[in-house]
Amino acid sequence: MAPDRAIAAQARPEQEFFCFRVADLRLAVPSENVLEVIRTGLLTPLPRTPSFLLGVTGHRGEVMPVMDLLRFLGKGEARVGPRTRLFIGTSGNYRVGVVADAVLGLRRIPVADILPPPLGGDAAAEHLIGVAEGLVPNETVALLHFTKLLQSARQRAVLR
Repeated sequence: MAPDRAIAAQARPEQEFFCFRVADLRLAVPSENVLEVIRTGLLTPLPRTPSFLLGVTGHRGEVMPVMDLLRFLGKGEARVGPRTRLFIGTSGNYRVGVVADAVLGLRRIPVADILPPPLGGDAAAEHLIGVAEGLVPNETVALLHFTKLLQSARQRAVLR
């Protein structure tokens, strides 16, 4: 029985996503873009930066920018409180803390089950790999292209 299951897994390649919630949005990024989850520490605001950059925080001897995805995607504003978490997102040599209201965990999804981003979507749609049903029970989860999102955020911050 086990060899059949192994063959079935090869026939349906899967991708692992880190799922989280910010306000009413259920989001996920590829797990390879997430190093760890930490409590929100002291945030130091920076002058003359885009509104989606809440400031910087120190983590393991490194000063890291902290990003509000709601502001970046034009979906509102995250509220940072005592229960807020940051996930340390990475792409290449860049690291950023991303605000999350709740961590929903790691989920695997067959690549074939990833649906394309909705047509006629808003500006946030350009940063989507697609959407998935069932990663979180009874919810649709937006799958973010984290590398592209981080590149776009860096460009917006530099162009300011």
